[in-house]
Amino acid sequence: MCAVPSDIEISRASTPKPITQIAEIAGIPPEYLEPYGDVKAKVKLSILEHLADKPSGKYIDVTAITPTPLGEGKTTTSVGLTQGMGQIGKNVLLCIRQPSMGPTFGIKGGAAGGGYSQVIPMEEFNLHLTGDIHAVSIAHNLLAAAVDARIKHEARADDEKWAKTGLPRVNIDPESVIWRRVVDVNDAALRFIETGLSDSWLDGPNRKTGFDISVASEIMAILALATSAKDMRDRLGRIIIGMNTDGDPVTAEDLGCAGALMVLMKDAIKPNLMQTIEGQPAFVHAGPFANIAHGNSSIIADQIALKLADYIITESGFGADIGMEKFFNVKCRISGLVPDCVVLVGTIRALKMHGGGPKVTPGKPLAAEYVEENLELLEKGVCNLQRNIEIARKFGVPVVVAVNRFPDDTDAEVELVRKAAADTGAVAVMSDHWAKGGKGSIELAEAVVAACEEPSDFKLLYPDDISIKAKIETVCKEIYLADGVTYDELAEKQIAAYEKAGLSHLPMCMAKTHLSLSHDPTLKGVPTGFTVPIREVRASAGAGFLYPLLGQMRTMPGLPSRPAFVDIDLDDNGDVVGMF
Repeated sequence: MCAVPSDIEISRASTPKPITQIAEIAGIPPEYLEPYGDVKAKVKLSILEHLADKPSGKYIDVTAITPTPLGEGKTTTSVGLTQGMGQIGKNVLLCIRQPSMGPTFGIKGGAAGGGYSQVIPMEEFNLHLTGDIHAVSIAHNLLAAAVDARIKHEARADDEKWAKTGLPRVNIDPESVIWRRVVDVNDAALRFIETGLSDSWLDGPNRKTGFDISVASEIMAILALATSAKDMRDRLGRIIIGMNTDGDPVTAEDLGCAGALMVLMKDAIKPNLMQTIEGQPAFVHAGPFANIAHGNSSIIADQIALKLADYIITESGFGADIGMEKFFNVKCRISGLVPDCVVLVGTIRALKMHGGGPKVTPGKPLAAEYVEENLELLEKGVCNLQRNIEIARKFGVPVVVAVNRFPDDTDAEVELVRKAAADTGAVAVMSDHWAKGGKGSIELAEAVVAACEEPSDFKLLYPDDISIKAKIETVCKEIYLADGVTYDELAEKQIAAYEKAGLSHLPMCMAKTHLSLSHDPTLKGVPTGFTVPIREVRASAGAGFLYPLLGQMRTMPGLPSRPAFVDIDLDDNGDVVGMF
């Protein structure tokens, strides 16, 4: 087998079509396109009116087994499937998230796919793109500045002096403020900080706070979940930054800041158009975290794509128990869109790890168990694949398993995975899109087209009108297979406060580890006999969900001892090198 060049070498060797040509392929008239140079553009929301009478295409979500350090290649599969659809003559459009630059320069690297299944140019995709993440960051930090300024100025002014501002007092309780600041860099030293360290009140207020990474911002989640510009404006106004001294929520609207936030986000709400390495159109829009937020690209991009193409490929973060569950219970609940098929991605080597395979250390050679036939280990690990299939089928949608092929996979191992999938009601297809591009995923594309024609009975896991605890316990028991749920004292108080504030109708966006079907990252395969501890429950009232925290969740990553940025540079021609 010939060696496959690096991702950036493949991207650099490809000649992207002019973005105007990609728009023409997608069916986007020139008057709805806002080019940002030759290879990327934004699409105006007014195109939805132009497309209103068009029929909707098939809606396909790509998810995965429980992630391992070996990687499953979900984005690569999403791109490869899109290219495979192109190979069999289908009108297809890809919708994926924009990656944070924190992981790009940290340890994970980029997120444009890989091998011969990429969105290009990959450096444009992985860096600033059209500035949407910067817009989210500025808007978020403007609101943070507004909070501190209001606390400071209200504290210094008597009623007569404050009346001259023409603003109502909001009486923010400084101890209740939950709105931190954000930056799109992995910087662990900013997780916990103290502001206003000065003898002058003008430099205040003095309080303990911290930074999150930009893609963890509620404004990023709002960008992904808004269904229109008006809906985004309303959601921005509903952001809760903390409580007043009477214990009632204080919102961005209360602070008079929501209009300014919308102005900062007016261009970011427009989806970004790029292309796959084989010339299929791709919307790259929004990038919410898949643990704290819902981990899916924007509703608006999907709405437009469904009117432009016959098949729409989108992708959920992490495994079926996290990103896909939130795709259904949060994103589809809000959008009203109905999926036609789920593609579940896995690898034989990752399933061996779920079967108890040796620990994998980045930079070191893989153990023999992963590169030699080991049916015993694989048979123990396919339970994780089967459980993720069961989770997807719980929502009434057909499932196709995409197994990323590696050169070491044997025929006997492939057959074992096919049988395990079939026994659970899914078709398993081997795909070689990383090495062969669209031609390597033709069989997968054909299987997905067939699955989209099967009867579908899509249903949400729970209704809006049950209690917060009932929703939490439904997800924990039916998705994670937990025996039960416990609530810390803080979580109990928060749930009571949200019910008092009228937020109990919102869906749950469970914040948990992606490394296990349980709350414990060390439990592989399909854990049973555990109880889920709910440490606290936070509100993203603007985005439109509550997020229970199952254990300690980091919203600001750190850098490893050898970050990815040490290999990144510009060469003498001004081209990016070292990015992967």
